[in-house]
Amino acid sequence: MMRGIRGATTVERNEANEIIARSVELLEDMVKQNRFMPEDVSSVFFTVTEDINDAFPAKSLRQLDGWTYVPVMCMTEIPVPDSLPLCIRVMVTVNTEKGQKEIKHIYHNEAKQLRPDLKS
Repeated sequence: MMRGIRGATTVERNEANEIIARSVELLEDMVKQNRFMPEDVSSVFFTVTEDINDAFPAKSLRQLDGWTYVPVMCMTEIPVPDSLPLCIRVMVTVNTEKGQKEIKHIYHNEAKQLRPDLKS
């Protein structure tokens, strides 16, 4: 069965090294908490707020072992007034036998406020 796993994080500055590091940290936690392998992944979609443009968070996948052939794309979030700034969101679509309630969506840093109902 196909399931989506959501995640989000924030950066303090629009700097490539921080964008990549925070994205790697988020993805590693998503893998750890949901126990899936790169071969289980159908695709990965990143979005960033308009104030992030110094690097593609998708580049973070290339730092993870086994992720070379996983399809990944980056997009810009809708610029909703008063939305969380400097935010990176990700949707990982995986093949899994887990039910929806078993999926652990991961929110780091200031992004925790996006889904306070989901403790990560």
